Amino acid sequence: MSTVTGHKDDTPAPPELAAIADRFVAARRRGEALDAFPGHIPDDLVTAYRVQDLAIAQWPDRVVGWKVGYIAPERRDASGDERLLGPIFARQLWNATGSSTPIPVFVGGFGAVEAEYVLRLDADAPDGKLDWTPEEAAALPATLYIGVEVASSPLATINQLGPRVVVSDFGNNNGLILGPEVPDWTTRDEAGLLAETLIEGTSVGTGGAQRLPGGLRAAFAFALSRSARRGRPLKAGEYIATGNATGIHDIAAGQGARIVFTGYGTLDCHAVPARQETPA
Repeated sequence: MSTVTGHKDDTPAPPELAAIADRFVAARRRGEALDAFPGHIPDDLVTAYRVQDLAIAQWPDRVVGWKVGYIAPERRDASGDERLLGPIFARQLWNATGSSTPIPVFVGGFGAVEAEYVLRLDADAPDGKLDWTPEEAAALPATLYIGVEVASSPLATINQLGPRVVVSDFGNNNGLILGPEVPDWTTRDEAGLLAETLIEGTSVGTGGAQRLPGGLRAAFAFALSRSARRGRPLKAGEYIATGNATGIHDIAAGQGARIVFTGYGTLDCHAVPARQETPA
């Protein structure tokens, strides 16, 4: 983990960063697509997280967790971060009910589903601890669930433009479906946590927890470390979606997806057009 903090502060935001946050928030609230990145792409991840914090402050909902995304080596910056974070909001956390869950995607923007193993913290992370190893992360009380991330953004090219753009727009997250628990996760061989994603009945990706570089514990450790360095230490009850376990699979409004977690459950969802947001 880098020594770069990128934590929240009270200094006025540069107008150009505030303008980026304003434009992404406005597009998301209206359910609209963006033709291009709204401004100059941040020069580094620390600056991109500043944009994200500005956007979070405007969003009419509370953060209940974070998605973790992997950054390919050739796309990393001087921070050295191998992963990135994006917020998950309360009104976009859905418990699976056994029927198909409607998931909002931005028409004209980017839309995908990702099989996820999701951790819920059962205790606060200690104050002041900025660096976590995978072993330390696994020792922090947490419950593991299966889930599905809705990866959607008003910007169709968000993933092509890279991690600084992804971070700037809520980590390309637009919701999380939470499924059944995977009991005793710290004692399990992650090689046995397997998943498959199907779109419209066709298999588009297979994998599991071992597809995540370093596994679940490495993703958890990153979330703990980067959150603490941002001035947002993780708290009991927050969720961490650890990363795509079968790949990132495009989905458009009108299409359905089925994610099968061998031995733990099947989650069904169908994409619907993102609508205009209203205050809670």
